[in-house]
Amino acid sequence: MGSLVSKDVRTVDGPLGSVEVRDRVANNDPKHRDISECPMHAKKREMTASECPINKDNYMPLEANQQPSDGQPFPLSTSRQSSTIPKANPNAEDDQYWKYPSEQMFWNAMLRKGWKWQKPIDGSDETAIENKDMTDIIKIHNFNNEMAWKEILKWEMAFHMRECPDGPKLKRFGGRAQDYSPRARMRSWMGYELPFDRHDWIVDRCGQDVRYIIDYYDGQKLDSNSGNFALLDVRPAVDSVGNVWDRMRVAFWRWTQRSND
Repeated sequence: MGSLVSKDVRTVDGPLGSVEVRDRVANNDPKHRDISECPMHAKKREMTASECPINKDNYMPLEANQQPSDGQPFPLSTSRQSSTIPKANPNAEDDQYWKYPSEQMFWNAMLRKGWKWQKPIDGSDETAIENKDMTDIIKIHNFNNEMAWKEILKWEMAFHMRECPDGPKLKRFGGRAQDYSPRARMRSWMGYELPFDRHDWIVDRCGQDVRYIIDYYDGQKLDSNSGNFALLDVRPAVDSVGNVWDRMRVAFWRWTQRSND
C-alpha cells in the first residue's frame, strides 16, 4: 500500500494510483502501481456480463454501474459532474462533454480492479475507508483531469489555433501506470522521483489525432477544497514530426526565458 505519513492518513488504491486522501499520496514503489483508472493497455482478463459492452474510448462499461456493491459499508452518491472537456465523438446533443464518474461508479470500478476496502491499512481493526474519503477522491480525480486539459489547451492554442480554430476535443484516453515515459525515466536517473501514474490522451485536432502524455507526480500536500495534490507534466508524445517541432519550440522558449531572468 506504500508508506504512511501518520496513522490518521488513509491510503486508497484508486484510479490515480495509491492516494493518501488526508495528506499525500503513497510512495512510488512500482509494485503499488497496478491499479489505473482507464486500463487502455491492461492485460486481458475474464470479464463479467455486467462489464460488457465496453466503451473503447476509455475501456469502461458502456452501461454505468450505479448499484451498491455487496457488503458496501455506506451509501455513495450516484450524481455525475460534467467536465469542461469536449468529446470528439458525442452520441447526442446533450453528450458534448465527457462526464466524470459518480462516487458509486468509482467505488465499483476500484473493486473491479481488485481493490479490497475491507483490508485495514495499518493493521488496526478500523475500517480502511470512510464515506468522506470517496468524496475527496472524486475531487482529486476531477481536478487533475481538468488541469490536464488546461495544459493541453495551452499547447494547442499556442501552435494550432489557425489550423483548428474550433479547438481540440478529447477522443479517447487510457492509463499506463506501469509504463514510465522516457522523460520520467531520465528524470529518475538524475535523482528525481518517478511519477505515480501516467495517462495517454488522444486529442482530435480538427481531424488529426494527436497523442499527449501526462505524468502525475506527488505534490506532497493535499488541498481538500480543490482536490489539488499532484504535479502534472503534460506534453505531446514524440511520435510525429509536428509534435517534436512543438516540443523543440517550447524548450527554446523556456531556455531563453531562463536566460533573461
